[in-house]
Amino acid sequence: MTLVRLVTTGPFESPVVVAAMDGWVDSGSAATLAAGLLAEDGDTLATFDSDRIYDYRARRPTLEITDGMPGTLTWPELKLVRRRLDGRDVLVLTGPEPDYRWQQLGAELAQIARMLEVQEWISLGAIPAAVPHTRPVTVFGTASAEGTLRAEVEAGPIGTMTVPAAAISILDLALSGAGVPAIGYFAQVPHYVSGEYPAAALELLSILEQHLRISVPRGSLEEEARALRQRLDAAAAADSQTRAYVERLEGMVDEARLPSGTELISDIERFLRDRGAETDTRG
Repeated sequence: MTLVRLVTTGPFESPVVVAAMDGWVDSGSAATLAAGLLAEDGDTLATFDSDRIYDYRARRPTLEITDGMPGTLTWPELKLVRRRLDGRDVLVLTGPEPDYRWQQLGAELAQIARMLEVQEWISLGAIPAAVPHTRPVTVFGTASAEGTLRAEVEAGPIGTMTVPAAAISILDLALSGAGVPAIGYFAQVPHYVSGEYPAAALELLSILEQHLRISVPRGSLEEEARALRQRLDAAAAADSQTRAYVERLEGMVDEARLPSGTELISDIERFLRDRGAETDTRG
């Protein structure tokens, strides 16, 4: 039984896939915010067998109850839509990260990509990092082959890292193994920010514009980013320890020096411990 059902097979003009899923590699929901805006008003290209890729106890459907009467159910859903931008077809895959059958999903998407003659697979992600909200968002890139990164980003991270894999990484490898160039763009999000971080979503969209040479609509992201920046500035100004911590991060970024893993863990633990102690005292 297949997991993916194509609704249309084209024809397409220079098709490229942009993929983003929620999960640990979507800090601040930056990647899914960007992909959701990119997919807005797109035409459905394929549907997925949600019953076979999601654990509904982990990702429960939501029920809308109106005046005591159960109504609409909204199920977790992975979407692949087609969006026409500046003369080319951008196929956007986004939604909740599947719980099951990652390898089968990768194999089926690789087969579909070959059939549709997809030129590139671009993954979007975001990771928490020791960076301040007062500096431009940094994005680093990964690629399955040299010379395929076209946006102004740093390739990295340098050296070898062993991390828990996300479903989107499994799909990257499946596509690159099928001969489709796989590129990843990952934004760094201040680790002390909770909730959505639209500034990182904006930067990912800017990177896509550079890479694909297309114009991407921003929606309300710019206004949301300005509003969040003002709230974060106010929070730092009101608390001396928070302000000192942000200033230390600014110094490291301005000196182009990233902290070591030991420094980062120590800083994060100290920051969270201090904030917890303050909350206990004020409570």
